[in-house]
Amino acid sequence: MERKALIFNVQKYNMYDGPGIRTIVFFKGCPLRCKWCANPEGLERKIQVMFKKNSCVSCGLCVDACPVGIHEITPEGVHRVRRDIDCTGCGKCRSVCPQAALEINGQVRTVSELLKMVEEDAAFYSMSGGGVTLGGGECTSQPEAARELLMACRSEGIHTAIETCGHTKPDKLFSIAEYVDLFLFDIKHMDPKRHNELTGIGNERILSNLKELLTRRYNVKVRMPMLKGINDSREEINQVIQFLLPFRDDPNFKGVDLLPYHKMGVGKYSQLDIPYPIEGDPSLSQEELDRIEGWMKACNFPVTVVRH
Repeated sequence: MERKALIFNVQKYNMYDGPGIRTIVFFKGCPLRCKWCANPEGLERKIQVMFKKNSCVSCGLCVDACPVGIHEITPEGVHRVRRDIDCTGCGKCRSVCPQAALEINGQVRTVSELLKMVEEDAAFYSMSGGGVTLGGGECTSQPEAARELLMACRSEGIHTAIETCGHTKPDKLFSIAEYVDLFLFDIKHMDPKRHNELTGIGNERILSNLKELLTRRYNVKVRMPMLKGINDSREEINQVIQFLLPFRDDPNFKGVDLLPYHKMGVGKYSQLDIPYPIEGDPSLSQEELDRIEGWMKACNFPVTVVRH
């Protein structure tokens, strides 16, 4: 039986996540719970209902349509999505909603189906030096499906990349690695305790995997989500520099991307009935980003500020 993956989006014409024009395949499931995550719909490895409360008129049509009872009208006459019941992904509630207030997040796709979607833009990859990037969520949370899709893309001459938080068993990571042309590997914080506070998991395995990838000469670009008061201090940046310094001049180390915090994913939290974990606005000013970029360039690191 052909391998299948649970995904939540296939995004075409991406210019930010790897070289050239790319197609991004977003896998569901992630071991981390980063407070600033822009894709909360990718955290759980299951199909979910996304509910735009402000669009709903509580007509109850979805209640009658849902075969497993996810939707209900409360005694106060308000539509509520029951998060204790798993969605089957049938889409019946979505099809009957007159206000387009419901979306089904999560689709099961075979590797062949995904490859066909990726291949649709092969001409753009050839023209721009682009390809496919597996993102999420975290693609290594579905290692067999990720590996088979990467193998299939490679066999068609398509450049492959993955975005990864790096928290996975080494044997799973390196079973995938031989089919990855470029790793986009996150460093979120260097201190294990603080990393745990921010993401729910320590960083020991993450940093070990990163060091091993670089040591084995896989192509790696480090990515750093940047948040004011969280990981923008001189001390934190110096620790990143010291960690990466032994690899700075290796041709397989492709430099550092700084990813400024943004709020593009905030609205999705309420659609999933999840409280947004960050209070205030940890955005960095242009001056602050320029300063961090300057610290890294002063140590001869190739660094880019990536703005969406």
